Amino acid sequence: MSSGIPALEQAYHGFFVVLLVILAVLFFMCLIRAVVGPRMADRIVAVNMLGTMVIVAIATIAVMLKEGYLVDICLIYAMISFLAVIILTKVYMGVYTERKKKEEKLHARNRMD
Repeated sequence: MSSGIPALEQAYHGFFVVLLVILAVLFFMCLIRAVVGPRMADRIVAVNMLGTMVIVAIATIAVMLKEGYLVDICLIYAMISFLAVIILTKVYMGVYTERKKKEEKLHARNRMD
């Protein structure tokens, strides 16, 4: 983007600012979905989407500021976000299977009585 055309650089800068504002609005919408739910699966997907949008925001800032090291931060954040979603899913599945086992035992006891 260092073409030397000031009007083009100003247009790109305006585009990036608009993109970051839109991402900020989407951040809050995903945050609301992550807190409110209604199901745990919705919350996990919202956390995953938040991570993806943070990566997009960092990449946009990297291009805007012409700083290459921010792309490395994007890659690291992508790995951490992926692992966080996997861990959340594993924990949720463990809780879900335990709850199902307890319900099955309860139904089995009720049938015997």
